[in-house]
Amino acid sequence: MDTYDLMTRNAEEVVTDEEVRELADDPDGKRAYVGYEPSGVLHLGHLLTANKLIDLQEAGMEVVVLLADVHAYLNDKGTFEEIRETAERMKAQFIAYGLEEAQTEFVYGSEFQLDEEFALDLYELEVSTTLNRAQRAMAEIQGGETAKVSHVVYPLMQALDIEYLDLDLAVGGLDQRKVHMLAREELPELGYDVRPALHTPIVADLESGEGKMSSSQGVTISMEDSTEDLEAKVNSAFCPPTRDPEGDLENPVLELFEYHVFPRFEEIVVERPEKYGGDLSYESYDDLAADLESGELHPADAKGTLASYLDELIAPGREKLRELRS
Repeated sequence: MDTYDLMTRNAEEVVTDEEVRELADDPDGKRAYVGYEPSGVLHLGHLLTANKLIDLQEAGMEVVVLLADVHAYLNDKGTFEEIRETAERMKAQFIAYGLEEAQTEFVYGSEFQLDEEFALDLYELEVSTTLNRAQRAMAEIQGGETAKVSHVVYPLMQALDIEYLDLDLAVGGLDQRKVHMLAREELPELGYDVRPALHTPIVADLESGEGKMSSSQGVTISMEDSTEDLEAKVNSAFCPPTRDPEGDLENPVLELFEYHVFPRFEEIVVERPEKYGGDLSYESYDDLAADLESGELHPADAKGTLASYLDELIAPGREKLRELRS
């Protein structure tokens, strides 16, 4: 896999392709980032973008993880002391999950977002950005909450983060797209360069295949889950024998294989008794998905295999959480 393919693997959107190709031509020492609100234990939503950071590190880039304590405070996630305690736990989990510590810089938002220069740039963005534009940028992140003044300041700060962290690439879920587009529109007005962005997919709800997997509602998988809990969640997952049976539903089991398992393992082995055809091995996601569709791979076998590989991925973080709490 060449550098560009590695950098863009499993990306839902590349903005812009030309800019990312230029970055892929000389990635060494370039800086990519994801910002995370310190709001709890890492779950598969966090880890999907973390997988992309691991790809970027393999490509030669340095990674910046913004532990967005000021953003979390604006989003009413606790006191600064509580938020920072959570952030330290998240930091340890990311390293346990597989980010290379030597290539990863962890930064608190409060290290620069409270400085005068940042504040003045923020005020200038507040003057030049309409209320409707800021609300649109925040809508998917905000969810169904009642809009507050802090919600429209939030995306403007995110836009400035890209400049103040001295970045070459912004990474986020597809729900961050409007924020990154806002940054591309507004940063040049302050005399700052635009940066390319990679957007990762949103995994569907585990039980229904609709919407998105969420830690606040429905079923999600996190580093707190025991092996038994993880197996129970995966075994209850929606898993039709097709990737997109009716055009409006997704197969979350296949999505988790595609976005979480295959990027981290060179070969996936489905263990089966000889009377059911013996073991199956896969080096590509498409081959596994095709076997599920054809009936060669039974959904129950797919789920059992998925649970086993996901458990291997989150086990180090689970152990780290136990250490931090003991």
